Amino acid sequence: MDLRQLTYFLAIAEEGQITAAARRLNMAQPPLSQQMKALEEELGVELFQREPRSVTLTDAGEILYRRARQLITLADSTRREIGDFKSGLRGTLSIGTVSSSGSVILRPALRQFHDSHRGIRFEIYDGNTFHILDMLRKGLIEIGIVRTPFKQEAFDCTFLPEEPMVLAYAGKDPNPDKETLTIPDLEGLPLIVYRRFNQLLLDVCEGYNLTPSILCRNDDARTTLLWAEASLGYAVVPASALSPSRLTTLHMKVIDEPRLYTRLAVITAKHRYLSGIAGQFIEALTKA
Repeated sequence: MDLRQLTYFLAIAEEGQITAAARRLNMAQPPLSQQMKALEEELGVELFQREPRSVTLTDAGEILYRRARQLITLADSTRREIGDFKSGLRGTLSIGTVSSSGSVILRPALRQFHDSHRGIRFEIYDGNTFHILDMLRKGLIEIGIVRTPFKQEAFDCTFLPEEPMVLAYAGKDPNPDKETLTIPDLEGLPLIVYRRFNQLLLDVCEGYNLTPSILCRNDDARTTLLWAEASLGYAVVPASALSPSRLTTLHMKVIDEPRLYTRLAVITAKHRYLSGIAGQFIEALTKA
């Protein structure tokens, strides 16, 4: 099994047809079929269920598909990093970030870092905290920027300051007489919630004998804010999710509830080599 065979396998899996995959790979169909038969013989399993006009993955094929994607991504990143080195550049930083990191990853300190490290390129992967942790464990990224809570045992963590949840809205101020809001102030408001914090919000509201009115749950802080910008409801997000540009279209009020405080963490895998440039990046990111 080599990377070339895995590339062929991924093309067939994604196209659902050997003929279409051959066109995508710019090769003839018979050699492509022969490569897949050779791969199946090597692994001792059938990877595809073959129909007259299509192919679908078997259970074994699904397993290989997930692993093949990781291997091809890792090989591609390595190839580009070596290419950067050969051309006189000083490396590529692979970073995974959660959508709610917002303006934090655009701090002025990072402008200074970029100005003094012009040879550095960046590979940025967006995902939720659990996805970023998984990528870090597998070595697909070198640095993760995630949000508490998460299991920290396998990682070296540098924590940014705690921050509150805020209510962000484009329409009517829900309580114009108050600078900050309490949990009871949320009663009856159509709330837009990042799904990861849904249960936390429900648990906190239960302590006040209150059932929040959830208009929309979603998996991305940016979606939460887009719905709020459309005046569909009130977004509940960490404060740092609102970049300066967002504050031109949205108002926000802090929700004064200690149990809703979270913090971002810059994390790396324990017992794994950390490049010097990654260390400098972390220092710049966490600089006050």
